[in-house]
Amino acid sequence: MDIFNNRAGFCPSCGSILPPLQVKGNVFCFNCKQEFSPDVYIGEKSEYTINFNSYDPSELNKKVHRESETEADGPVVERKCPKCGHEKMSYATLQLRSADEGQTVFFTCLKCKYKESENS
Repeated sequence: MDIFNNRAGFCPSCGSILPPLQVKGNVFCFNCKQEFSPDVYIGEKSEYTINFNSYDPSELNKKVHRESETEADGPVVERKCPKCGHEKMSYATLQLRSADEGQTVFFTCLKCKYKESENS
């Protein structure tokens, strides 16, 4: 008896998610070990679209050679650069260590582009 037959991509017998549809052949449910025709995917549609950023080498060149404080790589904070003494730096954060530890903050001087990091 098929009690889960109303959802495409799910096993009609046990309700488990079925593996991705292969080019040829039937589909096997990993949970109940039953075999189904590819018709179990009828009605399935993708609701997501993936858009990739385009690569423009001229934009990269502009980014490297800019000197204006208005074009920071991220938020700007009042922090003294240890190399040139400028009072403003931009920053970005990443979770590089385990989840129960703080983030790593990367600072970039807006004047000389000196970079430093700090574990928070």
